Amino acid sequence: MDQPLILGENLSLEPFAQHLPIAASPTILIIGGGVTGLVNAWVLLDRGYRVTIVAKEWASFTDHQRLTSQIAGALWEYPPAVCGQHTDAMSLSRSKRWCMIAYSIWEAIASNPKLAALAGVQMRSSNFFFPFPIEEHSAQYQKMQEIENSGVHGFNRAPNLIHKQGINPRFGAVDAYEHLAPVIDTDRCMEWLMVLTQSKGAKFHTETITDDLFHQEQELLDRFSADVLVNCTGLSALSLAGDKTCYPLRGALIRVLNDGTEFPKVDCSLAITADAAQDNEIVFIVPRNDNILLIGGVAQPHRWELDLTLESPEIQRMRARAEAFLPGLKRARLDDEYPIAQGLRPARERNIRVERELRTRTVSLHGEEIEEPSRIIHSYGHGGSGWSLSFGCAADVVSLVEDVLHNLPASGMKVQERVEMEDVHVQALWNQSLKDGPIRAKL
Repeated sequence: MDQPLILGENLSLEPFAQHLPIAASPTILIIGGGVTGLVNAWVLLDRGYRVTIVAKEWASFTDHQRLTSQIAGALWEYPPAVCGQHTDAMSLSRSKRWCMIAYSIWEAIASNPKLAALAGVQMRSSNFFFPFPIEEHSAQYQKMQEIENSGVHGFNRAPNLIHKQGINPRFGAVDAYEHLAPVIDTDRCMEWLMVLTQSKGAKFHTETITDDLFHQEQELLDRFSADVLVNCTGLSALSLAGDKTCYPLRGALIRVLNDGTEFPKVDCSLAITADAAQDNEIVFIVPRNDNILLIGGVAQPHRWELDLTLESPEIQRMRARAEAFLPGLKRARLDDEYPIAQGLRPARERNIRVERELRTRTVSLHGEEIEEPSRIIHSYGHGGSGWSLSFGCAADVVSLVEDVLHNLPASGMKVQERVEMEDVHVQALWNQSLKDGPIRAKL
């Protein structure tokens, strides 16, 4: 895909669309009100499209179950993410491009103090620790080299981070690096995204849609006067896309007060990734905002139940693991209003799916039967990386929308045969434009 996002040209942080729709502007129907649906709406609205978002529920801010997008750790990560699920070659090749586009946009938001406060986005040091010299693990060494050359700011390979950050030397970490990364207060950002997209012209409609979208495509397009349908339904794609490869990846986070009274305030993220951790158990410690610290994590495939408590064995192991890693956490006080957050990451066996619906339907035209392509576009299966990949995936969706509107045939995703380090380096040049002019996020 070659669809740049350029702040000030086709993407705007202002509460109005960068390009206003005209009478002939197509209408895009987005199904799904999480971060993927809202960011897709934002990008499409700024291109001059009309947008309607349909969701069964929206972000809420009570002690009841919140959206998966709100529960997410929302630490920007270069793939594969800490939870270690997206190791598929196709996912990795595309995600490296997607994540750098998102990095540029989130960083631009964080660079504006007023906007950063409204959106809940900050740039913080992100620290990764390893129980082996990184050179001894080929995949981790390659990932570190790619990060260093990607345009991510503040990269620093420094084993002394173990001592600097107060990591227990008995835990076994021997190597480390850090870089600056967007950290997002998801409750605040979801509220901001909802207000922003509505102010740009999006219409919100609350409705539960069930069954395969392909079989009700024309009815939905007609009912909402839409030209294209974008499926951003996460785990619900199991039924709405008829995709049996979708599955839940249950996760949970403990929320503790991070005000510096009971232990030294943690102002950066600290992590050991799944493929570097013993027994595949993650250490994930991330400031949610200035007052709350998240402690994680677990990644449990095919677990649908949201029945974890602070007494659950896996939660107790998770907390004990974090306390062994960063001993000061033993004195941490729980957030009484919301002590544990849990949700189902929308995972997929093969890869993240950002492509057009490949099924066709037979129609009669001038007495001949032809295969008519669907007008559905899918963007789901992001696992724990929805925030990290958001704008990158949305840029590809824009291109697919244009393909549909030009009646081009659909084609499936393809694996890129090489690691595109030259392209990742190109993204670094675009990132530099954060300071030099219009912000271009493109590979």
